Amino acid sequence: MSDEHHPEENPEQPVQQIQHSSATARIPDEIGRGVFATAVVVLHGPNEYTIDFIQSLARPNRVAARIILPPVVANQFVLALEQALEKYRVSFGHLPHQPQPPQPVENPGLGSSDANDGPKGHAATPKEKPQSAGTPHTSTPPSNQTNAAQPAPIADIYDNLKLPDDMLGGVYANMASISHTGSEFCFDFIAQFFPRSAVTARVYMAAPRVPELLSSLKRSISAN
Repeated sequence: MSDEHHPEENPEQPVQQIQHSSATARIPDEIGRGVFATAVVVLHGPNEYTIDFIQSLARPNRVAARIILPPVVANQFVLALEQALEKYRVSFGHLPHQPQPPQPVENPGLGSSDANDGPKGHAATPKEKPQSAGTPHTSTPPSNQTNAAQPAPIADIYDNLKLPDDMLGGVYANMASISHTGSEFCFDFIAQFFPRSAVTARVYMAAPRVPELLSSLKRSISAN
């Protein structure tokens, strides 16, 4: 009978669970001003969700912020977003009316897509599937065109997006804080690490766009 050696615990080795509060997160000056987004593309792999917040008010459309969330945080973000929308409705009533965008004819830009091939310039996994929301279109279909628009391949979507090299890796967040006024929502994405948590990205969206963000996240999570 052989004796098994079990390493003894080192009493000097620090082991402690750190609790953070979003209210105490540090906000760097360059992050505090935030960025404004009018659309969003959600991609998912087996280990993370990538949220690309898009500015589509002018050409070329560009990625304003890329956020990387672990799956458990993505689920928590969905629950927090649902609660925030409910509080908004209690305070301000229904969201302002948002007209439906016209269907695209050519160069659909940021249309929804369920293509399996990953976007160019992004290390996508074969299982990665995009979901997009809040996508304005500038073209109007002719009278003989059907209303059902074909989704744009994800490669085409990112071919028409400006994604700077310094944003390819995105910023990591394991917590999100949501606030709102009557006209807009503010999302603070936070990295909770010792000794102090910090806001890694701040994104503003017009209130009518937020339900589409929620819908995109839910579709992406259910498809993963």
